[in-house]
Amino acid sequence: MNWQEFTTLLILATAMSFTPGPNTTLSTALAANHGFRRALPFVCAVPVGWSVLLLVCALGLGALVLAVPLLSWAVKVIGVAYLLWLAWKISQSRQLSEADAARLNVSFWQGAALQFVNIKAWMLALAIVSGWIAGRSEPGSRLAVVLPVMLAFAFVSNLCYALAGSLLREWLAGPAGTGRRLVWFNRAMALVLVVTAAWMLFI
Repeated sequence: MNWQEFTTLLILATAMSFTPGPNTTLSTALAANHGFRRALPFVCAVPVGWSVLLLVCALGLGALVLAVPLLSWAVKVIGVAYLLWLAWKISQSRQLSEADAARLNVSFWQGAALQFVNIKAWMLALAIVSGWIAGRSEPGSRLAVVLPVMLAFAFVSNLCYALAGSLLREWLAGPAGTGRRLVWFNRAMALVLVVTAAWMLFI
């Protein structure tokens, strides 16, 4: 892989990893509601799940899923339903005490599984496989370069969003812990997930 290809890969990774999406929205919401430490399992789950998805796509199974309309729609429907459920859960947290009581919680394995119903993750994985791995010489060595780069970007981007959410935690509690700011914050995060779900359904 020459430096031009690698530079293009870094640009794509930055654009796709740091723009808002289901993963970054959940990282922010979990840290804001539960604190940074409680968000870390999800932050770590994203790169793990996405790396497995990239490997699946590199083996050709991803293209097969998108080539079969029934399977493609199944991924979309499950992904949309899960995002809408998460949006509802987030919108129900009205005070930090309620959030701390686990009203909003996404486990490591749920976070990893979310990547397989995340159309944005599928699109990125397929774009990387078609642009940097498939049909190129020494695809194995190319994958060995691409995989750790994308894993690092997935981790760092979600870590940054989680840090931002944790820094907002005290402010979101509001005066005397009323939690009004948290209500509107969680509604905004839920709305982002609803908009993302709608986008996933119609692409």
